[in-house]
Amino acid sequence: MDRYAPVTSAANSSPAVLARGRGMQSLWLILAGNSHPELAQAVAERLNVPLVPVTVKKFSNGEINVKISESVRDEDVFIIQSGCDDVNDNFMELLILISACKTASARRITAVIPCFPYARMDKKDKSRAPITAKLVANMLVVAGCDHVITMDLHASQIQGFFDIPVDNLWSEPLMVGYIKREIAGWRDGIIVSPDAGGAKRATAMADKLGVEFAIIHRKRNGKSLSAPEHMEILVGDVQDKVAILVDDMIDTGNTLTMAVKTLHEKGAKSIYALISHV
Repeated sequence: MDRYAPVTSAANSSPAVLARGRGMQSLWLILAGNSHPELAQAVAERLNVPLVPVTVKKFSNGEINVKISESVRDEDVFIIQSGCDDVNDNFMELLILISACKTASARRITAVIPCFPYARMDKKDKSRAPITAKLVANMLVVAGCDHVITMDLHASQIQGFFDIPVDNLWSEPLMVGYIKREIAGWRDGIIVSPDAGGAKRATAMADKLGVEFAIIHRKRNGKSLSAPEHMEILVGDVQDKVAILVDDMIDTGNTLTMAVKTLHEKGAKSIYALISHV
């Protein structure tokens, strides 16, 4: 296995990482942007491959430039970049990394996007609303992406926005294992979805654990958009149960906070929350 010397980052720039591994039949590279370098490091360590720095530079006007220190010609490249935190900067960085690999004659480019950006904008639910998730899919393909790997898509139909392969991994097996290992009294638990949209996820996890499930609904105390909101349990009884909230993402935390308050009011014995994207 070859090792490569680190590249010194330029001024006003931050290091991304590039891992090189040699399999029995093919050569592959792992390239990561700045959204989650710790994840890239963990993946590289799990695969037992060395990391080689590349440079991602941000100019004073906000423009992004990348420098890949090794040849990617005819390589199978995996780019790890999540769509969390600074969503627009991270996504633009991903597009530039993909394009740089494409113009450098990479054989195949896979974008590993744990948290898919703009996943909540997956449909036209009101007049003149954009379907931004479709736009994101188009931009990835135009940049040169050949394959996408993501996790717990907010809307599974986003896979249909692509004409390239998309693998949507599920955190459910990890969550089920965590519940069994770490949550005391889980057998007397109940899986709770904080909204109707997560009902399928909650019921699937409840079936795996052999426990009951509940669904909470968020509604306003009146017709006005400024009316105060509250939550009510549509399905399930949490009285004296270990309530385990499961959801795909948390943004402001308002929904989760209201859900916890409702579960307390309804007599839950203890409350846990498992969220895929934070």
